[in-house]
Amino acid sequence: MSRYRFFTWVFLLHFTALFTGPAGAQQPNAIQVVEAFHQSLLEVMKEAKTLGVKGRYKKLASRIERSFHLPLMIQVATSSHWRKADEEQVDKLVAAFTHLSISTYASQFDGYSGQSFETREEKPGPQKTTLVTTWIVELDSETVELIYVTRKFKGEWRIVDVLVESGISELAVRRSEYRRILRTKGIDGLIDTLNAKADQLLNE
Repeated sequence: MSRYRFFTWVFLLHFTALFTGPAGAQQPNAIQVVEAFHQSLLEVMKEAKTLGVKGRYKKLASRIERSFHLPLMIQVATSSHWRKADEEQVDKLVAAFTHLSISTYASQFDGYSGQSFETREEKPGPQKTTLVTTWIVELDSETVELIYVTRKFKGEWRIVDVLVESGISELAVRRSEYRRILRTKGIDGLIDTLNAKADQLLNE
């Protein structure tokens, strides 16, 4: 083997290792994905006042994008309109939905008063999903149940919906809201609406 080929081979081996991680490394399972997300929420809640809403947005952004399958969620929420959108509209729609999703968490989790998250159980759900049942436990021991609907994509678990205590699907609620906007304003109108709502949350 020539010196050139040898050093090229070593470089490629090192480059590949950087992006694939150690051999045999396992991806987080469904519960670990949810618990990592909860840990990020707790960290932000504890620093909420210091960070402010825009600081919370910045800290939560990467974790939310890693934990949720946001492109699939907005695809489901927009239904047949997704198939009619062109490539540029799809990119802008995913970006707007991502912007709003992060803004919503940054706005809602704006303080800490002793809350904790508790994972209760994991069980099979419909259509090859796994349901992770959790509680938000308040200081007075009052609890709010959150069920995360997760699914595996290319070896990685992602959250695709959240069911609140009454069993209401967050994705179903958004789909109903977006359907009204799509009917009157179309894809571009929905993109503008999502971005405007996100900006409003970040400036309250």
